[in-house]
Amino acid sequence: MANKTFFDEMRAGDGSVRDAYIDVAKWLDNLPDGQLAVKSEEAELLFRRMGITFLVYGRQGSNERMIPFDLIPRVFAASEWDLLSRGSIQRVRALNMFLEDLYHNAEIVKAGKIPAELVFNNDYYQIQMHGLDVPGGVYTHIAGIDLVRVGEDEFYVLEDNLRAPSGVSYMLENRAVMMRLFPELFADRAVAPVDLYPEKLLRNLRAVAPPATTGEPSVVLLTPGAFNSAYFEHAYLADSMGIELVEPTDLFVRENRVFMRTTEGPQRVDVIYRRIDDDFIDPLAFRPDSLLGVPGLLSVYRSGGVTVANAMGTGVADDKSVYPYVPEIVKFYLGEEPILNNVPTYMLRDPEDLKYALDNLADLVVKEVHGSGGYGMLVGPASTKKEREDYKARVLENPSGFIAQPTLSLSTCPTFVDQGIAPRYVDLRPFVLSGEDVSVVPGGLTRVALTEGSLVVNSSQGGGTKDTWVMQG
Repeated sequence: MANKTFFDEMRAGDGSVRDAYIDVAKWLDNLPDGQLAVKSEEAELLFRRMGITFLVYGRQGSNERMIPFDLIPRVFAASEWDLLSRGSIQRVRALNMFLEDLYHNAEIVKAGKIPAELVFNNDYYQIQMHGLDVPGGVYTHIAGIDLVRVGEDEFYVLEDNLRAPSGVSYMLENRAVMMRLFPELFADRAVAPVDLYPEKLLRNLRAVAPPATTGEPSVVLLTPGAFNSAYFEHAYLADSMGIELVEPTDLFVRENRVFMRTTEGPQRVDVIYRRIDDDFIDPLAFRPDSLLGVPGLLSVYRSGGVTVANAMGTGVADDKSVYPYVPEIVKFYLGEEPILNNVPTYMLRDPEDLKYALDNLADLVVKEVHGSGGYGMLVGPASTKKEREDYKARVLENPSGFIAQPTLSLSTCPTFVDQGIAPRYVDLRPFVLSGEDVSVVPGGLTRVALTEGSLVVNSSQGGGTKDTWVMQG
């Protein structure tokens, strides 16, 4: 584990610019005074015209806000990206094998590599998926692997997002805006493109259509509707792939197939890229009070009449209580050492880990195992004594609902803030696609903590985003 001094991704300890950032440093040096401020305003106007917003839910209800965008790109050398790409692909391959095993013979449980109660009593384990042979053995077709950097070649996986990872639309639009505002930056620089993502995603989705599908598979994107926090992304991706964006009322089941209502009559649907949670997707199989589901969908899925991406029940593999076992999962299914490390993790259901965590709350990050978006966690070094005492009481009510991790000294990237250019902490979400093959888009979503000293990069907590460059060659 790295020490507490942060790793500056642009400059080495002696102040020299790292090779990957040489062109960016020259560009910044040659920008006229005030240019970044002017261009930042232009970027904000472009994003507003595009309608790129994010619904944030809180105690006062929900409000729509725009995610701040920073103009200074984050840059990875080809060799650095090779490491991240291979590690992310390895992890997703193993997690797909883990899911297939869990819903069939559970060999990993029988081998004693993971406690049975962690998976079979997990809120995200769906017994309805047991014995279902999904096309290609792919359960998580779109995965987002959250990574942090703490040193030259030191990367850690913070968490795996295997249900419906969001953020890819921001990755694509960040690049589009940068190319529009600074076309000269891309003219002579071999920055890997990200705009092939929709095409690659569509190919992968078609590749996992039911085996009996004839002709070109029909793919739709299922959204809960315009009030969902990620609705912009749903509409953006459907439009980019050239497929229909549908709501549950647009679909129906008949004769063991799924159909879409159209002005020309019912149209068969072969693959559903769904952005609706398991509990709500089929009121006949999950929550009977759901108004967001398609009645009978699971029955068609189980009989091989439709493919659902990502599959129901994938959440058991990205739950934070299962996260500490992922290195063992990689070894068990692939016979390989993990390329990317986990953050050392204390499982508070264990009495010794619980005691250590409660004695050291001021130095740890404590998270709910089912939490997301930066909600429900305690960042020890940034907390008050009262906040720690209140959180301790919550933990003691249900220790198995929490994990704890050391506070990492995240890497920083130069970021344009009110005071000028300053280092800010960042993380990264590469997007891994599985279907006809397993691949990683060369870029991903960089999230940045805009508040000085803050380690929380989540957009729901006020973080921003950056364009992410992968240099070719």
